[in-house]
Amino acid sequence: MAWRWLCLALLVGAAAAAVVPETKVQFDGFRVYRVVPTTQEQVQFLRDIENNDSNNFNFWTRPVLNTSVDIMVSPYLRIDFRDLARSVGLDVQIFIEDVQKLIQDENPKTRSSTYGWQAYYPLTDVYDWLRSLETIYEDRVSIINIGKSYEGRDILGVKISSKREGSKAIFLESGIHAREWITVATATYLINELLTSDNAGIRNISEHFDWYIVPSTNPDGYEYTHSTYRMWRKTRSPGDRCYGADPNRNWGIEWDNDLGSSSDECSETYRGKGKFSEPETKSLSEYLTNMKDELLVYLCFHSYSQVLMIPYGLKGMVADNEPALREIGDKAIEALKQRHNTQYEFGPIYEAIKYEASGGSMDWVKEELKVKYTFEWELRDKGRYGFLLPSTQIIPTADETIDSIVSILQDVQAREANNS
Repeated sequence: MAWRWLCLALLVGAAAAAVVPETKVQFDGFRVYRVVPTTQEQVQFLRDIENNDSNNFNFWTRPVLNTSVDIMVSPYLRIDFRDLARSVGLDVQIFIEDVQKLIQDENPKTRSSTYGWQAYYPLTDVYDWLRSLETIYEDRVSIINIGKSYEGRDILGVKISSKREGSKAIFLESGIHAREWITVATATYLINELLTSDNAGIRNISEHFDWYIVPSTNPDGYEYTHSTYRMWRKTRSPGDRCYGADPNRNWGIEWDNDLGSSSDECSETYRGKGKFSEPETKSLSEYLTNMKDELLVYLCFHSYSQVLMIPYGLKGMVADNEPALREIGDKAIEALKQRHNTQYEFGPIYEAIKYEASGGSMDWVKEELKVKYTFEWELRDKGRYGFLLPSTQIIPTADETIDSIVSILQDVQAREANNS
């Protein structure tokens, strides 16, 4: 078959995923193509490419029947990819003409010396800002340290205390996939709003709950996207052939299930050598376990595709309070839409993303810790910029996301009051 030849050809001419670049990788000439497979043959063609070890193709979304698939393609194989895709009947659309230009335009040429939300910031700046909050708001803010990453970095966040005895806790996990910069920016914006906003809804949720917010739960990967390889997704632990595991396939729930994860260490969805094999997921799971009695709400930020999700990633698994979660989620996406008319879809993970996924953090938190309310966002956009969302969209994205969080938590408060 033609695509079998292509998968072999990928091993020639470009760096394999095992190679560690010594300088910042440039993406000149890389394009993002969008295709919509309408037959199983077309899906298999795309999966054959996705499962190859090479860096020539980087799948931004998974191949799923009758669903848009976004693929970043090396300039060396653009013509081959287009011709072979068309040979199996795929209509190939150029979605991003020049990835490097988007990277250059993603951030302003100069960043303010004061931390803000007109730019994306590297890990050191994020951590310095978090530490400054502990000084400014010493009566409410304290630094939390979840543990150490593989490369020895602290996994830092903040606790924002309600200063009310007996307050229940909300935990926000963000940045677990390294290249999803908008999640880190949105998490820090939320922290700032909880501390400074005069909005009545935000003040209410700030003062009613104890907040635990970790902007980057994969600090090695996040730092690597700033220093070396912008499109990196996984952790940075070394394997025999390739680096890293997908930290959102590494949790101890249906870990060894091949649906939505891979046993191939070079795959973007490699689930790791074992459940919680990555120090980042092991540390976070232990931290959450230690606070499970106070934990009422668990929130996760991802990007991109504009969906709000509830457990689970596998068909046949249903949250014990799914009807309530569905009611809360339906209201939340309506609240999110009001500000900028941003359209979100909603449902259980497998339903919302249209494929099954195993080993995810939210599913583990729901199943193992029995946390009552769990929600996961795939933030902006729907692919025009993908992971390279311009920094000018940070504040609009964060504002509308907070609108949905306020809606969720107001609903949670009402339900908990009725149950007390």
